[in-house]
Amino acid sequence: MELEEVIRRRTSVRYFSEKPVAEEDIKELIKSAIRAPTASGLENWIFVVFRSKEAREKLYELIAEGMEVYYRAVKLPEEKIAKLRKRIYKEGMFRAPVYIAVFIDKRVRFLPGKEFDDVEFIWSVESASMAIQNLMLKAVELGLGTVYVGVTNFEGIEERVRELAGLDENYYLVGVIPVGYPKNEPKPKKRKKSVEDVTRFI
Repeated sequence: MELEEVIRRRTSVRYFSEKPVAEEDIKELIKSAIRAPTASGLENWIFVVFRSKEAREKLYELIAEGMEVYYRAVKLPEEKIAKLRKRIYKEGMFRAPVYIAVFIDKRVRFLPGKEFDDVEFIWSVESASMAIQNLMLKAVELGLGTVYVGVTNFEGIEERVRELAGLDENYYLVGVIPVGYPKNEPKPKKRKKSVEDVTRFI
């Protein structure tokens, strides 16, 4: 599959089949992820794979909780939140056979001094984000679907995801990626803005 096709076919998949994902494929995803650029060559990322039924259920509950926080934050009416609950709990939105949580180790850094704390943190998050994109593109090649979940970063939820991953406060959660075979044929959406809309030549 050509890179252009992989990029074009990548889309957010929120409903997955129950077909398991082979361990070898999971390793291929992470192998692609760690080929991403990494600030100062630190490679201070860690990928926690939630594959057991018990771990996945606990993480799924945290995703569902985060979705409710998100919809309340944008002031959606309760009837719409009730529809969200239906999509999650009855239809299985975001329920996947594998979840990959991507963390950075905040202790691993290159520049000494507190004045560089913020930029070091930003660089680390950017590095992990590029790793996530690599992972998602490789998933397309393997016939898998993915979606980026950021609602697990809300206060009170992120800490529990870390605890579930067996990590302490030195780690920061960049995102959770559900992985699995799409339940339905993925249909990439056209972007709202064109290249001309978002590009500025100087």
